[in-house]
Amino acid sequence: MACMKLGSKSDAFQKQGQAWFWTTGLPSDIIVNVEEISFHLHKFPLLSRSGVMERLIAEAPEEGDKKCVISLPNIPGGAKTFEHVTKFCYGVKLELTASNVVYLRCASEHLKMTEEYGEGNLSTLTETFLNQVVLRNWKDSLKALQTCDDILPHAEELNVTKRCLESLATKACTDPNLFGWPMMEHGPMQSPGGSVMWNGISTGARPKHSNSDWWYEDVSTLSLPLYKRLISIMESHGNRQELLAGSLAYYAKKFLPGLNRRQGANETTACLMPMTLVASPSEEEQKVLLEVIDQLLPVQKGLVSTKFLFGLLRTAMILKSNRSCLANLEKRIGMQLEQATLEDLLMPSFSHSMETLYNVDCVQRILEHFLAMDQITGGSSPCSIEDGQLIGSPSLTPITTVAKLIDGYLAEVAPDVNLKPPKFQALAAAVPEYARPLDDGLYRAIDIYLKSHPWLAESDREQLCRLIDCQKLSLEACTHAAQNERLPLRIIVQVLFFEQLQLRTSIAGCFLVSDNLDGSRQLRSGFAGSTDGGWATAVRENQVLKVGMDSMRMRVCELEKECSSMRNEIEKLGRTKVSSAWGNVSKKFGFKMKSQMCSAQEGSVSKQNNGSVKIEKAAKDRHGKHKKSSSSNG
Repeated sequence: MACMKLGSKSDAFQKQGQAWFWTTGLPSDIIVNVEEISFHLHKFPLLSRSGVMERLIAEAPEEGDKKCVISLPNIPGGAKTFEHVTKFCYGVKLELTASNVVYLRCASEHLKMTEEYGEGNLSTLTETFLNQVVLRNWKDSLKALQTCDDILPHAEELNVTKRCLESLATKACTDPNLFGWPMMEHGPMQSPGGSVMWNGISTGARPKHSNSDWWYEDVSTLSLPLYKRLISIMESHGNRQELLAGSLAYYAKKFLPGLNRRQGANETTACLMPMTLVASPSEEEQKVLLEVIDQLLPVQKGLVSTKFLFGLLRTAMILKSNRSCLANLEKRIGMQLEQATLEDLLMPSFSHSMETLYNVDCVQRILEHFLAMDQITGGSSPCSIEDGQLIGSPSLTPITTVAKLIDGYLAEVAPDVNLKPPKFQALAAAVPEYARPLDDGLYRAIDIYLKSHPWLAESDREQLCRLIDCQKLSLEACTHAAQNERLPLRIIVQVLFFEQLQLRTSIAGCFLVSDNLDGSRQLRSGFAGSTDGGWATAVRENQVLKVGMDSMRMRVCELEKECSSMRNEIEKLGRTKVSSAWGNVSKKFGFKMKSQMCSAQEGSVSKQNNGSVKIEKAAKDRHGKHKKSSSSNG
């Protein structure tokens, strides 16, 4: 730390209890009371340097041989600073440092210790030291700014606070090599091999390489009002937004204990996590800090992690921050919701008025902000699915990621017995249809909800299941849904119908491939000698396809049997009311077509079976006649 020594050394100025005495020369003729300390001094050294002391001594009443007594209740820095002022007036050695220069500068101005009352007076010396030494060094500027907190009105009047802030703001966006900290610890010289030089000798030590976030820890020692002003000045100077956001995140993590409890292991780095232990501020102080961080944080996507934003939002809910702060944090999260994880979304309900275990309403609002931003950026447009792959613009990737995230969230909150169907349905329906390439995740969430709420009315089940697009279910999900007793009959019928269509389409594709292979075999017959290896591969592929076709045929037969058995069971329920009801169902869901398809398949199978029986019977008759003729001949 830079310092300046003034005057000569003397032990004449001594402290005895709560009083200071000048122990040499004439006895003291004035007592100056500052706070609880008494200074027994002489009038001449004081009035010759200070205009205020000259005026107070002149105004003091004279009472015979009694000493003149005056008080200085409002001197900046209190008794400690006046001790330094007194030593300066007596010519005692005074050491100026970054820790006391602001106090002395303000005290000298308060006491009018200007050039009018002596050349090289304290005001001039402190101002020169401040400008030429302190403000040129990062550490000294920071230390001087910290002392401004105690005497802020006086420091503001002399513009000291602003000058310190401007100095720090300028240096924060500058290479620290240029102003000697912290890179000058080993000296600027390096050997050809890269190690630090000392007196021309290589020490073997490597020079430090500073990152752009080197100043985060230092400025986090400032009080919130000064830190807020520093960030505002840095922003006006054009400092990079990501650096400002990183500093704000560092400051918040240092003074908001709740942010570090859910800190991920991948974020626990030396540059981002404060390592110094500080006393936890009160809840009201944390609330004010959080709202200031929200105001200062740049509104730009990706400057801070989504996990950090969720931590701020969770802490704001606990501290009951104002509605504006909560809304801003929800919007910030909505801008980058695709970067969130399922753990981030699982925010408990901190309000006693909420019945649900998790804050579903908050997630709903965040999703709405994301969808609104997606509409503005033009990311939403129809897409198609081919072979389970999303076909469309690359800008659709975030919304499909969010759709998968919301489906996972729905599956996690579904077991909550207090979660009402309308709230569950509203969140599920908020995701656009085109955002889900497959509805397997949505089907799983609805199935868990139905399992956890067995008392739901049939109408509520129907309402929920209408969200599922059976055509977007995978073959595995269709197989599960066809055997799911919790689903309404209408959904099961639709699932069976579309599953059969998928199987028929797959079988038709296999036949097409098989025909193509047969045609290619005829074309390649003249070149068998040169393409034996390729033909053998084609034959193996053809065999694999035939095996797959056989398994698909078996599955189709099983589905047809299930369809037929369902139709028979429904018909057995009654011939009067059920028959009319079945007519309505068939008209609504297209089950009539399904029944015809099943009947046609059953007819073809029965015809084949009848044909085989007739052939066997004819063979037996022919065999019997042959026996009779042979016996008669005998």
